[in-house]
Amino acid sequence: MCGIVGYIGTQAATEILLSGLEKLEYRGYDSAGIATIWEGELNCVRAKGKLYNLRSKIEQQENSSAIGIGHTRWATHGKPEEYNAHPHMDMAGRVAVVQNGIIENYRELREQLKAQGHEFVSETDTEVIPHLVAQFIKEEKALADDNSDNIFFEAVRKVANELKGAFANAVICADYPDELIAVRQQAPLVIGFGQGEFFCASDTPAIVSHTRAVLPLENGEMARLTPLGVEVYNFAGVRQRKQVRMLSLSPTMVEKQGFKHFMLKEIYEQPGVVRACLDAYFNPEGDNAAISPISLGLAEELYAELEQIQIVACGTSWHAALVGKYLIEQLANIPTQVQYASEFRYAPAPLTANTLTIGVTQSGETADTLAALGMEKERRQGREPKYQARLMGITNRPESSLGHMVPHIINTLAGIEIGVAATKTFTAQLMAFYALALDLAARRQTISRDRLEEIINDLRHIPKEIESTLESQEKLTEHLAHDFAETQDFIFLGRGINFPIALEGALKLKEISYIHAEGYPAGEMKHGPIALLDAKVPVVAIATTGSVYEKVISNAQEAKARDSRLIGVTPVNQGEAADVFNDMIPVSEVDELLSPLLTVVPMQLLAYHIAARRGLDVDQPRNLAKSVTVE
Repeated sequence: MCGIVGYIGTQAATEILLSGLEKLEYRGYDSAGIATIWEGELNCVRAKGKLYNLRSKIEQQENSSAIGIGHTRWATHGKPEEYNAHPHMDMAGRVAVVQNGIIENYRELREQLKAQGHEFVSETDTEVIPHLVAQFIKEEKALADDNSDNIFFEAVRKVANELKGAFANAVICADYPDELIAVRQQAPLVIGFGQGEFFCASDTPAIVSHTRAVLPLENGEMARLTPLGVEVYNFAGVRQRKQVRMLSLSPTMVEKQGFKHFMLKEIYEQPGVVRACLDAYFNPEGDNAAISPISLGLAEELYAELEQIQIVACGTSWHAALVGKYLIEQLANIPTQVQYASEFRYAPAPLTANTLTIGVTQSGETADTLAALGMEKERRQGREPKYQARLMGITNRPESSLGHMVPHIINTLAGIEIGVAATKTFTAQLMAFYALALDLAARRQTISRDRLEEIINDLRHIPKEIESTLESQEKLTEHLAHDFAETQDFIFLGRGINFPIALEGALKLKEISYIHAEGYPAGEMKHGPIALLDAKVPVVAIATTGSVYEKVISNAQEAKARDSRLIGVTPVNQGEAADVFNDMIPVSEVDELLSPLLTVVPMQLLAYHIAARRGLDVDQPRNLAKSVTVE
């Protein structure tokens, strides 16, 4: 959840660290800090709150250090106060550590260190690490020759083997000013290679303006960065042979490009994302493939005798999975379950034969989703063939931990998403599910070839329809937002394939505006939630043309009878809707099956404009982080 950046090279480290942290602030922004080695001493500066508080402190200092580590925090252990901010140091102020993750055995280690005379000043789990490093350096010095150059590295390696949990660390020591040690265990960490300079970071946006040559560390690996280069070892101390790869993203991809917020920019990028998915997943028009016109690059073994699918996901990805369930069941006729990954870990479904398990995570680093997939792989190991694990991932980051864990990946091709509230990555996940469901349907021949080609042809028109929706709704939703800046509660209604969009609309509003919002199947309103309705509780209803249109209109009328203000997301030419809804947000009329790709857009815009109208930090909502890498 937290953001880490480290630098060693020939330039002044401070500005490199600060600018890197600015690119990682979506991972946490409760507090921030940097530590550098300058004139033989550790210089550590920390500040509570957003990164500009840290920058204002640092600008008052002069420091030309060419080595340093930085951190922006999402609080787990301890309140977001300056004394809990990273970097943390040992008692002598010679070792500094930043961490992303959780040390599960920190209490035990803390008590051991206290018994040896160590004193702690924070409430965090991370603080045990610099104390342990200092302790092991002392022990290593007693054992090593005076000329040994491995003391610091060996101390950090020993500490890594003592820690239990999921963590990524960067460590520096004033006694070893030409070394920066990076450690990864179940939390992302990437090494960057520049000209005479080297970097480490939790995510690539922090370093892409300096280099595109990167090396993601694997679990149980640590890197030693010096002015001469980078060495990678496993936790046993064995040197590893690694291959550097080149990033495809550019620095401009992590800029706002004229938009007020990243979230609004990313909402407007959705037509381009859909086009990228269409180009990648579907064969060119006129290419009438014998088996399937969809090209996902998945192995045939995934499809063989497939009887059931189970999907594990969290948050927005879980909503995308619900749409996926609808598509797979209705098009490919395969029973599909969608589970919260955090619940599946501790109460998994009974083992079933010939079952495909799909993990959906934007970052590819979501702790619960990775753990659920790992558990599924383990509990099926050694079973007879039909019960063995079939694992697949849907992610925006195929180079992530998910990409290394599962043998089959659908890359959602959304590009870097900076706003904490997912928008374009949700749409990209929907496109992955459309492609998967249609591919399965084509191979199983559960829909006619004419129907398959009709759906694909309609999908090809979706980017233009999204562009039309954005053009027509931007001012409309901004105007509507004026009326809801003081609203305390919202209800979102949908049925069928648009019920998950109601859930997603409610989540977006909660995430960035802090307004309590709930999504319900429209038909369930009368079974309890209708008691919440009055003139102060507006209702957003998704009423698209199709099998449930009349039902949603009827449910909306029930809400109107309780004095709720009704906002309808519906095709503009539906006369009956105009009579029912107080306000209408029109969307183009498309096949009901494809409507989520359009109906989600007004949900995103409405949430965005309400939050902006309330003067809130849209891109960095309180208490949230982009990638949930801890349980």
